Amino acid sequence: MAEHRVVVTGMAGFSPLGLDWQQSQEALENNRSGIRYMPDWDSVPDLDTRLAGPVEGFTLPPSYTRKKTRAMGRVSLMSVRASELALEAAGLLDEENLGDARTGVGYGSSSGCTKAVQEFTNLLTPGSTSRLNSTSYLRMMPHTTAVSIAMHFGFKGRIIPTSSACTSGSQGIGYAYEMVRYGRVRRMLGGGAEGLCPSQAAVFDTLYATSTRNDEPTRTPAPFDAQRDGLVVGEGACTLVLERLDDALARGAPIHAEVVGFGSSCDGAHATRPDKEQMAAAMLLALEDAGLSGRDIGYVNAHGTATEHGDIAESQATAGVLGRVPVSSLKGHTGHTLGACGALESWLSIEMMNAGRFAPTLNLHDVDPRCGDLDYIQGTMRSLDVDYIMNNNFAFGGVNSSLIFRRWRG
Repeated sequence: MAEHRVVVTGMAGFSPLGLDWQQSQEALENNRSGIRYMPDWDSVPDLDTRLAGPVEGFTLPPSYTRKKTRAMGRVSLMSVRASELALEAAGLLDEENLGDARTGVGYGSSSGCTKAVQEFTNLLTPGSTSRLNSTSYLRMMPHTTAVSIAMHFGFKGRIIPTSSACTSGSQGIGYAYEMVRYGRVRRMLGGGAEGLCPSQAAVFDTLYATSTRNDEPTRTPAPFDAQRDGLVVGEGACTLVLERLDDALARGAPIHAEVVGFGSSCDGAHATRPDKEQMAAAMLLALEDAGLSGRDIGYVNAHGTATEHGDIAESQATAGVLGRVPVSSLKGHTGHTLGACGALESWLSIEMMNAGRFAPTLNLHDVDPRCGDLDYIQGTMRSLDVDYIMNNNFAFGGVNSSLIFRRWRG
């Protein structure tokens, strides 16, 4: 079977840091947090945390009519718009054959639109269908992002929905990469999205895993820090356009990076307690896929959720596989964007690699001595000239993923 090199020709996303790379870069350079106090959540008195990372200022152009958007919730609207901007950046938006079977989508979120879930909940309590309509399920279904993207652009190729919690975005990119690499399609959109909802914070509240520094939102979360007190949820969306290198070169497309490795594993054990051995396995699989050794990786974007068990297990696994590599977690800036984080962090890591400047872990002041021996980037941006970066994500259910990108130098 012929294999193809796979490159990233378009990227776009929305995060608590901004609506494009320029806004995001400015926020990173100035150590600006995207975490906010959420006054609307005061209506849920049993919720311990009131903190989140919302996407502010997201709007749709006039072309997004009600007819086009009525079956989309916020998570789909962000993912479709991010995909449109990524296709535009790749020079593919007006491609004549974009709607044929050579283009597919690998995309996911932790869940669909939670407002639609509420509509169905009303069916059970108090037993009324009055809030249901013909689009309720389309907005609620776990594969709403992948399907909405395909329908909006008329794609006819492979659809790979990835609803795997915090690895939804990274698995979307990883599976998209494999589809192009092994010749199943010529191009894929890969990514993930999440819409903000207090129900997501409640998931972690029940595990005593959320930050409750409600009166100092910009000082939390604090991944890998000895004084961290838990995670903060966020929202966002990000799409990467992946295509064959020969196709990209033939049409003179911009090339932002090459995808060279993807590894995924599962713990097969506890649903919420991470297994550092299987975290390491995902990284080793990605290195094997890329034909690299741990010494080749110049920077790691860590999952780094600011939870005790997660931070310790992940950092120890990373140190065991890669040694004392430079590492940071963007969740100190953005919070945990759940299904979007694997895609958002891949995008921002690629941009940082190309700029040669990598963000520190915001709020990391005193590294937990139980964490692995890594070169934690702290305080300010660090200038690094590297050829390979790794992005790692780990999800509830024991799902682990690792992506490796190579800097494109022509």
